[in-house]
Parts: sequence; C-alpha cells; structure tokens
Amino acid sequence: MPLPIAIYYEQPNWFKPLFAELDRRGTHYVRLFAPDHTWAPEDRPEDKYALVFNRMSPSAWNRGHGDQIFYTLGFLEHLEARGVRVLDGLAAYRSELSKAGQLALLESLALPYPKSRVIHRATQAPAATAGLRFPVVVKPNIGGSGAGVKRFDHISQLEAAAQLAPADPDALALGMDSTALVQEFIPAEGAHIVRVEVLDGKYLYAIKVHITGETFDLCPADICRTSSGVDLNRAACAIDAPRSGITVEAYTPPPEVIAGVEKIMAASGIDIGGVEYITDSRDGRRYFYDINALSNFVADGPNVIGFDPFARLVDWLEAEAARAHSSRVNAPVLTSA
Repeated sequence: MPLPIAIYYEQPNWFKPLFAELDRRGTHYVRLFAPDHTWAPEDRPEDKYALVFNRMSPSAWNRGHGDQIFYTLGFLEHLEARGVRVLDGLAAYRSELSKAGQLALLESLALPYPKSRVIHRATQAPAATAGLRFPVVVKPNIGGSGAGVKRFDHISQLEAAAQLAPADPDALALGMDSTALVQEFIPAEGAHIVRVEVLDGKYLYAIKVHITGETFDLCPADICRTSSGVDLNRAACAIDAPRSGITVEAYTPPPEVIAGVEKIMAASGIDIGGVEYITDSRDGRRYFYDINALSNFVADGPNVIGFDPFARLVDWLEAEAARAHSSRVNAPVLTSA
C-alpha cells in the first residue's frame, strides 16, 4: 500500500475542511498534531510518509503553542535531510517566520512594499520613524493573524508606548524574537485589501477583503459574510468567527500582480500560500505587505469564488503523493560490488 500523506498542523479548527475532503475521498493520510509531536534523529520518515504537508502557523504563540514554532524548524530540516518531499518546507517556513526577511525579499525582487524600519528594542521605535509618514504601525517580526500589530497616529503616542514597553510588553509588542517592523500605515483605497492565493506556486484565486480599520486580523477563513451582505455557510468557517463587519468578495487582480505574486512564491519556496497587497488611497500606489506560507482558504469557497479550493488542494496533494510513490518504486537499487 502506498505510504500516507502526512498533515503536520497546530490549529485544529482551520483544517477541518481539508480533513473533511480527505475523509470524503478516502485518501490515505495521517494527522501529525504539532502540540503532541516528537521526533528522533534516527527516525526514518521516508519509510512512513509519501510526503509531509507543513501547516504550522507562526501565530501559534497566541494560542499557547509558541514552543512549537522553532521546534518545527528542526523537524522540517530532519525530513528534508532524509529526502522526504515536504510541501511548504524549510525555506517556505523560514520565510513565513520573518516579516523583515519578507521585506528584504521584496526589495531584491524590485517589488513595492510599505516603507519600513527593523528594530530589536522598543526604545528604538520612535527614532526609527525618521523619514516615515505617520500613521505608522509596529509589527512583531513573527506575527500571524494580525497579532501584536499596533497603529500610532503621532510620534508622541509611540514615544509613550516605548517608555511603557520595558515594564509592559503589551504596550509595544516585538514578538518572540525581540524583532519588529516600524512601518508606514497605508490607508486602503476603497477600504479593502486583496489576498492572492497560489497552489503549486501558481495563481489559484484572489479575494477582496473589505476592512473596517478596527482589526489587523484578516484571516479569510474567519470572514463569513460577502460584500453584498449574504451570510456564508457558518459550517464552512474554520472557527466560529466574531461578526467583525469584515466582508469578502471574489476578485481578479491585474496580470502584473499575479506575475509578481508568483515570483514572490517561487523565491520564497512556497508551494501553497497567499500574498496580500493594498492600494494607497493617497496616491494610488500598490504595495505588497504580507507573505503567507500558511494559507487559510476563504470560507465557503463555492459561494465566494465559484469553486471549492480544498478540492483543488486535495487533487494536488494526491498527485504529489502519487509522484513521490512512483519515484520511490522506480528508484535504482544500489548494490555493493
């Protein structure tokens, strides 16, 4: 029997639709739940799994699972050293873990991003705004789901937060690695951002997310209402998301955006993920600002984008597993002389 697909994950609610589609088809797979996971250097994962699909989230630290973030780096390195096919593997995961690194990548690709500074102490934040337009936001380098992002409309607000930060880390969150971005806040044209999703490194779909300005958590799996005011199937939502007023609709980005997103994913080593961009209402300029290896598909895809992205995902997983199995069966047998 072919080896199973392994799904390595931390947030159980987000992947219910994926597990449901795998179960519906009877696909041979196993769940590797990160909070309970351990491994040993002598393990032979190549004999256990056809491939491993990495679904670890950098926002795990918000759910009391921060210990698994850096643990996962070692596990992925072990898998790849043993020749296991890993989807969204070590390179992709490292990219997801550093917003600063993402900006360096965008700079190297000559793609636009909000003007930013990288700091490692809260006291550096006020001085880091030199040359930046207010408002600014301070973002933890290891974020996820908008965690820890704070907006400051005036330098005095930021100075006050920086003074409080040593005694009150919540005043100015730097995150797990004591690194953060001080970044220009971009007022969104049309009060929306766009998230572009890729599968196998290629464009899959895009959505407009209509924002309220009251939260930086724009997880598409948690948005359960269309821009026309129609409630989506709540069973399709990954979690019982609060009714935040954020809505969503299908959207087709310009060809140059799609090309840019695919270039970002190729350079990041991301097989499946999402890139978010925003258009500045002040001058109409477009900026890429977030690169996600952990992609949470939009809730109730058939009613929003016209198809079920989880079905496309499982098609791809099964095809990749079949290729991995074929390569394994047809690999030459080495014999000693």
